[in-house]
Amino acid sequence: MQLFKNYLSKQEFDSLEDFQKNFKINIPDNFNFAYDVVDEYARLEPDKIAIVWVDDEGNHHDFTYRELKEKTDATASWLQSVNIGRGDKVMLILKRRYEFWLICLALHKVGATAIPATHLLTSKDIIYRCNAAGIKSIISVGEDNVISHVEGAMAECPDVETLVSVGPVFPENWRNYQKEMKRAPEFVKPELPSENDDLLFLYFTSGTTGNPKMVAHDYTYPLAHIVTASFWHNVKEDGRHLTVADTGWAKAVWGKLYGQMMAGCSVFVYEHKKFSPADMLAVMAKHKVTSFCAPPTVYRFLIREDFSQYDLSSLKYCTTAGEALNPEVFETFRKNTGIKLMEAFGQTETAVQLATFPWMEPKPGSMGIPSPLYNIDLVKPDGTVCQAGEEGQIVIYTGSQKPLGLFNGYYRDEKRTQEIWNDGVYYTGDIASRDEDGYYWFVGRVDDVIKSSGYRIGPFEVESAVMTHPAVIECAITGAPDEIRGQVVKASIVLAPGYEGSEELKKEIQEVVKESTAPYKYPRIVEFVSELPKTISGKIRRVEIRGNKN
Repeated sequence: MQLFKNYLSKQEFDSLEDFQKNFKINIPDNFNFAYDVVDEYARLEPDKIAIVWVDDEGNHHDFTYRELKEKTDATASWLQSVNIGRGDKVMLILKRRYEFWLICLALHKVGATAIPATHLLTSKDIIYRCNAAGIKSIISVGEDNVISHVEGAMAECPDVETLVSVGPVFPENWRNYQKEMKRAPEFVKPELPSENDDLLFLYFTSGTTGNPKMVAHDYTYPLAHIVTASFWHNVKEDGRHLTVADTGWAKAVWGKLYGQMMAGCSVFVYEHKKFSPADMLAVMAKHKVTSFCAPPTVYRFLIREDFSQYDLSSLKYCTTAGEALNPEVFETFRKNTGIKLMEAFGQTETAVQLATFPWMEPKPGSMGIPSPLYNIDLVKPDGTVCQAGEEGQIVIYTGSQKPLGLFNGYYRDEKRTQEIWNDGVYYTGDIASRDEDGYYWFVGRVDDVIKSSGYRIGPFEVESAVMTHPAVIECAITGAPDEIRGQVVKASIVLAPGYEGSEELKKEIQEVVKESTAPYKYPRIVEFVSELPKTISGKIRRVEIRGNKN
């Protein structure tokens, strides 16, 4: 059974035009995913597999909806026993441990707010987040480095009342989740667990230019991911969908929870200490993953493997997002698997904004067309609408009513919210162009566009050209100050194993760019680096590269 159909005005679509014209989600007066989807599946199909969880040590557990309901009920009861209820803020540092799903859903059941966080946070990061959000409890993996950072922050986090470890280490002053769960009392559902306007999630953005912002999503947010799973990931009933994402980031609930479950597809989770493309392919083959989503960086590593060593016959559909896709990666993956990668674009602040939907022929490097959830356009700095081929900022027209899946605003920061969402328009901060067929093409963040001798140069097009050289494994294009041109294009390049930087290699790369783009776009500065500066979520910090003088 596909429960997402319960919320659609029309259940089946036979064309892209039909989908764009007739897709509509009906929002219940009081929606709570944990009760209305998880517990409903437990009632209707208790033996249906909700989650397939494996790790890199050979452990494997299939969670049926019956078990998921039982465990989330017990966890919700335990949360109540430690005084966590409606409106309380709880930070989750759980990596890909299956406890993330149990605790996250249990927080929904008691009406609390989940704040997912990465295990890479330092004590300074934790202090900022705890005080900015008013966090009441931290539930974390019991790993020495994480525990050390959390404990190092507590002297400056007066709102935090409870620290909880899920193991394997259980410090003396922390609650033991595993032990306390065994004696949790029977769960009594609150009379009013939540309302649609309550805060379901707070996400801290990556902070590429300053302190992270708190993106607030309400309890209707899961419904927006019907589009994500059923019409972008194209998941199928009783399939197994794997999205490569740590639970500390919004991408996890895009691909590892809401839409997949609503569509009746099992969420496949692979907990691993270190990413290995060979291990990833082996796990996908062994467990017969049917659909897969990962950022382009992952695909760049996967295509270097020998695909003939893996039985990927169960794999039917693959998607990508997080950054624009290099056409060469698209073509190599298609040759190896016969599968065309379907791209999309969205933000922590939204659900899928633009996507290549199943009825469409993908154009490598294009984000696709607007989701029916949003009224999207491109506008120039003067506010006029872009014509085909012109570059402008992606905007969402919201009118007087917040579209489903769009955030409520930046929590406790009305000023920043007003700066990007005003007069019925949400400004994404991303620049794109649109072709004659209505496909959108990513150019870069507003601050990343390079202005050289009167030309506007988007970094992605140049990065795509640089990446076609076999010596390049990673690249960031930025502008560097120039007295004559204002700015010139600079390429910061991480080389593949076996290559060494040289003047000859610089010239080769420059010529590759000249041959595949307009000559004025080639990088006049080429710098070989051991690594690129990144945020804790893996996004390149171009602002740091721009600050380097070469």
